[in-house]
Amino acid sequence: MPKLPTRPLGRTGLPVTLLGFGGAPLGDLYERLDEAAAIETVATAHELGMTLFDTSPHYGNGLSELRFGAALRRVPRDSYVLSTKVGRRMNPRMPGSSVGGPGFAGGVPHASIVDYSYDGTLRSFEQSLLRLGTDRIDILLLHDVDIWTHGPDMVEQRFREAMEGAYRAVHELREQGVIKAIGVGLNECAITVRFAKEGDFDCVLLAGRYSLLHQDALDEFLPLAERKGIGVILGGIYNSGILATGATPDARFNYRPAPPEVMERVSRIERVCAAHGVPIAVAALHFVLGAPAVASVILGGVTPAEVERNVAALAADVPAALWSDLKSEGLLPDAVLVPA
Repeated sequence: MPKLPTRPLGRTGLPVTLLGFGGAPLGDLYERLDEAAAIETVATAHELGMTLFDTSPHYGNGLSELRFGAALRRVPRDSYVLSTKVGRRMNPRMPGSSVGGPGFAGGVPHASIVDYSYDGTLRSFEQSLLRLGTDRIDILLLHDVDIWTHGPDMVEQRFREAMEGAYRAVHELREQGVIKAIGVGLNECAITVRFAKEGDFDCVLLAGRYSLLHQDALDEFLPLAERKGIGVILGGIYNSGILATGATPDARFNYRPAPPEVMERVSRIERVCAAHGVPIAVAALHFVLGAPAVASVILGGVTPAEVERNVAALAADVPAALWSDLKSEGLLPDAVLVPA
């Protein structure tokens, strides 16, 4: 298996490749996928040297986990680091047509139940083990305890449920050696900072808040993570697609059609990247790896060719002058750290 560069995941010392594989698309995000092709995509990520694989029960109500399991059962268990999430459990006796999240076109016909309780977390963990077909999971994350998912009126209740129930459960699993690292998987910086301050977490998966387009995480979260030794995994670095496709007419931003002001800013970033002969997707990947607290970036894919493209992007050369020009154009803050 080829080797990709690795970094330790915070204070755990658990080595993870700079580029990991994210499982949201394999839950039939936006479109229904061919089963064999989806499984082969995961296998290709492993063959190309990725060792961090992240999924969730939420992605297609368990479909992503099933596909991960089908692919990863073929390879030695010690050859990869497996991450999944808690906060939802599935009830197969209450079939539903919706996967309970924006953008999913298909999935397993089970009812998704939000549950951050102690018992619900243990049940979710057990269900994930069964879908993945494994006896252990390395990283377990509290998922979607944020305003985006639950709304401003419910987020405080969900936070308390998570800290009093789910956090206690995953903390015990870590103490027992059942899992190696615990953390949160979120889409918002403020609630991420709150978890980092109130709990003893090893890592954070933060989606969409640190990218070439938005650097919200710079204000407080990334410095806090560095001080506390919290390993950071970044997802959503293309902000749902626009930093991968550029400002195309059908570009998505945060799971919705990109608004005009975002399209305009991305067009400006594209022009600077083009002047240096660097595709915007390549620049977006290399930029986020410049933050010291970042251990890995997870990218999804729905075909083996997409995975191959992502690995090639990681190996591409990006001139330092690109970052200087983005700063001089006001498209990056002067103080932001960029790759050496």
